[in-house]
Amino acid sequence: MTKIRKHKSDLVILFSTLGLMALGLIVIYAIGPMRANVLNSAYGLEYDSNYFFLGQLRSAALALIAFFLAFKVIPYEYIRKFAKPLMIIALALSAALWLLASIHSPLAKCELGECRWFNFGGLSFQPAELLKIALVIYLADFMARKKEEGKISSIKEFWLPVLIVGGIALGLVVVAQGDLGTGVALMSIIFGMLLISGVSAKQYILITIAVIVLAVGAVATSSHRMKRIDAWVATISGNSEDSDTTYHIDNAMLALGVGGFFGVGIGNSVQATGYLPESINDSVFAIMGETFGFVGLILVLGVFLALLLRMLKVADGTPDQNDRLVVVGVFAWTLAQVVVNIMAMTGLIPVTGITLPLLSYGGTSMIFIAFAIGLVLQISCYTSREGIKNEDTSSRGRVRGTYHSSRRRNS
Repeated sequence: MTKIRKHKSDLVILFSTLGLMALGLIVIYAIGPMRANVLNSAYGLEYDSNYFFLGQLRSAALALIAFFLAFKVIPYEYIRKFAKPLMIIALALSAALWLLASIHSPLAKCELGECRWFNFGGLSFQPAELLKIALVIYLADFMARKKEEGKISSIKEFWLPVLIVGGIALGLVVVAQGDLGTGVALMSIIFGMLLISGVSAKQYILITIAVIVLAVGAVATSSHRMKRIDAWVATISGNSEDSDTTYHIDNAMLALGVGGFFGVGIGNSVQATGYLPESINDSVFAIMGETFGFVGLILVLGVFLALLLRMLKVADGTPDQNDRLVVVGVFAWTLAQVVVNIMAMTGLIPVTGITLPLLSYGGTSMIFIAFAIGLVLQISCYTSREGIKNEDTSSRGRVRGTYHSSRRRNS
């Protein structure tokens, strides 16, 4: 195998990530005081006007640390050694949250009837976000090993473990926590990585059909999700008469319409004053449409598109199967959240709770996706399709190819 020397990282991924995080801070700075005022008026709370901006600033600082730890400090080979323990910890934490919620423990933080966070004295942690990165690392390691062993299509050796781990993860998130949005992200990770794992097309199609049937059944048997489907159908058909069920979609569309071509400007959002639910979280795309207009949204979408396309380029140029699987897993995770969030806010699919990566308010989500993109950036330093002018000559003593070569010789 040709040794791959370290070269410069992908600057498009680097600056796209930093740019999105900076834009998220600007948006939260503009609408955070409005959100604080709404909560103070509705629930008699005493949030400071800068509460949400300072919270986002802390989250961005921690996300930057996680990003550069994954990019520059912690070698992926080291992280890979802990793939299985990390997966077990992520599943155990999700199960522990479900148990704590079932006994109404104050350690379980619940909102709108769903318990998705641990509560530690004002600090919250969402184990589902850890589950995403753990699933990427675990499946990449598992699938790469099974392909090397020639067992990639074995029912017992490959499919059964994947279905068990994936099923438990989805059960703990979709069923126990009622978080369909995160469930979509997890499914996207699994199917994205399966697509390039080497499984046969027949097996891939069969498992896809089976999962679609199960997903339809999960939605059809949930009154809450069926109400969202009914609200969406009523909205797109123009027959929305129940303002309660279509309220979120109607106001999201109104925000986008009011924004027009150039937007109303920073700090002038009306929907953020209490009309649009979750204005700083799931609905931040609609708020940006109102603030920056069509032109602003096109620029934001352009940044996301550049980030996603460069991830695919890194995956294409990565000689190691495990690394390629990691990059594709992070790509599928990011793509799913961007597409589902934007389609929900534009009325193309029913509203579902899922954050817009690096832009929505929330610490756990930003920290873990920043860490994941940091891993992609680390892997981008060892692709085989970079020009020799990009080689980092200071790293001649740290040839990544040697690791991969020795691993293959020993397999």
